[in-house]
Amino acid sequence: MARRSVQLLRYLLPKPTALTLAPTATPSRSVTYMPRPGDGAPRAVTLIPGDGIGPLVTNAVEQVMDAMHAPIYFETFEVHGDMPKVPDEVIESIKKNKVCLKGGLATPMGGGVSSLNLQLRRELDLYASLVNCFNLPGLVMKHENVDIVVIRENTEGEYSGVEHEVIPGVVESLKVITKFCSERIARYAFEYAYLNNRKKVTAVHKANIMKLADGLFLESCREVATNYPSIAYNEVIVDNCCMQLVSKPEQFDVMVTPNLYGNLVANTAAGIAAGTGVMPGGNVGADHAIFEQGASAGNVGNQKILELKKANPVALLLSSAMMLRHLQFPSFADRLETAVARVILEGKRRTKDLGGQSTTQEVVDAVIAALD
Repeated sequence: MARRSVQLLRYLLPKPTALTLAPTATPSRSVTYMPRPGDGAPRAVTLIPGDGIGPLVTNAVEQVMDAMHAPIYFETFEVHGDMPKVPDEVIESIKKNKVCLKGGLATPMGGGVSSLNLQLRRELDLYASLVNCFNLPGLVMKHENVDIVVIRENTEGEYSGVEHEVIPGVVESLKVITKFCSERIARYAFEYAYLNNRKKVTAVHKANIMKLADGLFLESCREVATNYPSIAYNEVIVDNCCMQLVSKPEQFDVMVTPNLYGNLVANTAAGIAAGTGVMPGGNVGADHAIFEQGASAGNVGNQKILELKKANPVALLLSSAMMLRHLQFPSFADRLETAVARVILEGKRRTKDLGGQSTTQEVVDAVIAALD
C-alpha cells in the first residue's frame, strides 16, 4: 500500500492509548506540533471560485472549514477565464495574504485571450507545481502502491507564450529553457524528497531530440542531484515515461519535469491513481502559493455535472488540507484528510466518477459528520 494510503488508513484504525501500553497510566495525547506564540491567529486566504464547478467545490471547502472552526477566513473575488487579465485587486490580495485557494479557470481555445492561470503563475513567480497522485483505501484501482509526486516547472518551456506568425499559414512557437529555472525546480524537487522521506527523484525529458533545451534541463538536474547523495536519481524519456506509468506506476516516487511534460504526466498519474477528481495539488514560489485541484483535466467540469450539482469536491478538500499544512495548522489538515479518507473507505457517499451517485452537498455533509 502506498505511503500516503497507509498514513490515511492509520487514522481509521483504533488508536492504542496509554492504557493499552501501561495499565496504570492516564490516557494522553502525544505532542506532535509545538506552535509559536501567535500561530493560532486567523489567517486571511484569497479565494477565487472560478468557472464551471469551481464555485460548487470551493463552497464545499468553505463549509468544511467552518465546521472545523479552522483559523482561516476567505477574501473572495470573482475571476473568470474569459477576462482579459487577472484584476489588480486580486493580485494585491494574494500578495498580501501569501496564500490563495482557487477553483478552475476556463481558458478559451485559440483567439487572443491568454490564460489567467499562466498570468497568476508569472505575476507571482509560482515556479513549482506539485500534484500528489496516490491510491486511497476503498477505491479499487487497476494498480496498487501508487504514491507519486509530480513536480513541474511552471513558468517557461512550451508555456512561455513566445509565438508569432512568420508568414501567413506558418506559426513559430518557441520553447524557452533556462539554467536558472531548471536549477531551481530541480532543487525544489530534491528538497521536497529530502524533507518528506522520499527515496528517488526521476527527471522526465526528451533530450534525445531536443538536445539543447532538454539537455540543459537534464544537466541542471544532474548537478543538483550530487548535493543529495541519500536520494536516488534517474532519468526517463517522456514517451517511455507515459508507457511505464500505465504499466508499472509504483516504480515512480518524485518526478521532476519541464512545463508541458509535467501537465501530461500529472494528469496521467492522477487517472491511474484514483481519478482527477481526487488528486490534490498546488503552485508555490518563494513568497506565495495557490492551491487547487491537482490535475487540470476536468477542473471546470461540464454543464451536466454543474446542473446536477454532482461535482467531486475531494480534490479541492485535500488541496485545502495541503494549504492548512502550508499555513502551519497541521492538526486541522490531519482532521480533514482523515474525514475524507473515512467517507471514501465507507463508500456510501461518492460522486459518479468514484462509482456513486451522490451530490456534492451529500459528500460535504458526510465529510463534516466524519470530522473528529
